[in-house]
Amino acid sequence: MGRKKTTIAVVAPGGSIKSATSAKLNALVSRLYPEGSVDLRFAPQCFLSCGHFAGSDSERSLAFLETANDPEIDAVWFGRGGYGACRLDENLFAGLNDAARRKVYLGYSDAGILLARLYREGIGKPVHGPMVADIDRKGGEESAARALRFLVGRREETLEPSVQTGVNAVAFNITILSHLIGTAWMPDLSGHVLMLEEVAEYMYRIDRSLFQITSSRELRNVAGIRLGRCSEVPENDPEFGQSEEDITKFWCARNGIPYLGRADIGHDTANKIVPFGLPPRL
Repeated sequence: MGRKKTTIAVVAPGGSIKSATSAKLNALVSRLYPEGSVDLRFAPQCFLSCGHFAGSDSERSLAFLETANDPEIDAVWFGRGGYGACRLDENLFAGLNDAARRKVYLGYSDAGILLARLYREGIGKPVHGPMVADIDRKGGEESAARALRFLVGRREETLEPSVQTGVNAVAFNITILSHLIGTAWMPDLSGHVLMLEEVAEYMYRIDRSLFQITSSRELRNVAGIRLGRCSEVPENDPEFGQSEEDITKFWCARNGIPYLGRADIGHDTANKIVPFGLPPRL
């Protein structure tokens, strides 16, 4: 018997991706899986443009719904971040079928909005990890290859090391999680290890968001917080005087949440993979 084919569909819930990006990823798939065991499909919506977004809200919503409900597709891979996921049709989640509930959904950044709602609804396996557009960054081919190794073979080396301990875990961008609090998209994270990362935010904004996260009644019962990388932090005048780890330890101590150390995630191509909940059997 031949190797089972894995069908991966790409949708863009926020910003669009370039045709050159899809060509680069298709070339990588052909090199890594020359036997044709991976079928990579790009929803046409990925290449639309409607102001800031990859198509109108209705076009992006429909592309996600049709892709998620397609029984031929094994995994939905989000094309890129950028703002927009929260504008998808609120009613589409009620329209997700049994095929949608069997899928893996992979992304991070603004796509964390969708991962959170899917996790709240118990739909499929949401996973924090590299997105398609990361292939255009330095080290991007390895980032894309890591995502593919997870999607195709659930390879252990792709995972953030601490998720292999058998404890429920989730991962989010700090700003995205702070905006989820109090909404109908926020899942119950009681007993979860919460991993956090950030990019391009002033240190005082990281401090403010961690105040909100750790002070929230919705998040007081997490098992603990691990801090990923906070990159491209703008210079503050005057200097803030504390590192991102100092800040995280401060707010964890203030609110009685265990600080568990660092996590190998970030808004970068070294971003390791964190399945929501328990990791899959490897």
